[in-house]
Amino acid sequence: MNTTQHHFVDQIIPHRTPKKKGIGKAPVNIALSKYWGKRDVNLNLPTNSSLSISLPGLGTETQLEWAENQSDQIYLNERLLTSDNAFASRLSLFLDLFRPNTQGGFIVKTFNSVPTAAGLASSASGYAALILALNDCFQWNLPLKRLSLLARLGSGSASRSLYDGFALWHKGQLDNGMDSYAEKIDQAWPELCIGLLEIDVSTKPISSTQGMQNTVNHCELYTAWPDKAEADLQKIHQAIQRKDFQQLGQTSENNALAMHATMIATWPPILYWQPESVAAMHQIWQLRAEGTEVYFTMDAGPNLKLLFLRQDTQTIQNRFPSVKVIPPFYNE
Repeated sequence: MNTTQHHFVDQIIPHRTPKKKGIGKAPVNIALSKYWGKRDVNLNLPTNSSLSISLPGLGTETQLEWAENQSDQIYLNERLLTSDNAFASRLSLFLDLFRPNTQGGFIVKTFNSVPTAAGLASSASGYAALILALNDCFQWNLPLKRLSLLARLGSGSASRSLYDGFALWHKGQLDNGMDSYAEKIDQAWPELCIGLLEIDVSTKPISSTQGMQNTVNHCELYTAWPDKAEADLQKIHQAIQRKDFQQLGQTSENNALAMHATMIATWPPILYWQPESVAAMHQIWQLRAEGTEVYFTMDAGPNLKLLFLRQDTQTIQNRFPSVKVIPPFYNE
């Protein structure tokens, strides 16, 4: 039992009495200024704040219920997982924080519309959806800010997936983690588009959690990262408020490359890129040289997320026929 996490949860939830079945749905989010590194591993407290945009239509839907006198049953995309499965065991460990007693288990049915553990933010949407399902099941009626504190324990980025549109996750200053939460940035940008360029959607060779801790512990360049990340976040937030696409794109791309630079400079090196990832970067840079304003960001994986304006959609699709175009604010 992780007593630090249990104590944290006890301060937030009003009770552990399940009322009914619960359901939750949450989108994946793409960090424009990245979270990389923890100041407290137990409480998932980040070394720097981060800012993201959620992608409607892509994410996780989770249903759960409590059942007495049985162990957890965890289904992923309609497949029952064995208890020693890495996904299932991680989920059960997280659910330990909310069990009403040790004599029963949760029946969890979760559906991902993006590949799991492939660097496409499935854990962010997954733990956000799970927390929403728990909130529904136990009838806590907690506000999103409080739920983001709980989602953070499962996956740091999940704190941001509780919100549509732009979200800001505050790193916080308190040792108890109560001021490290995400909140919505109330700013729509209808012209902004995200393009998902999938290079490889298989499971990553090293998880984000392990990768960031290896970087923190074994990269001399990492000491420069937190200050740069905070400065980048301020530039991106300002760009959103002003709808300055060039500033948004340039800062987001540079922030992602700086994060990956710390991984590459880690020993042993961590390199999520594949040859196709680098080829796509060169194509993006060539497009910019030709006059099309397109930028990219990358999380801990080989896949690229393109940033561009709706007016350039056809040009992007011509250069990248397999790209999945998502306008996050299309209906606003």
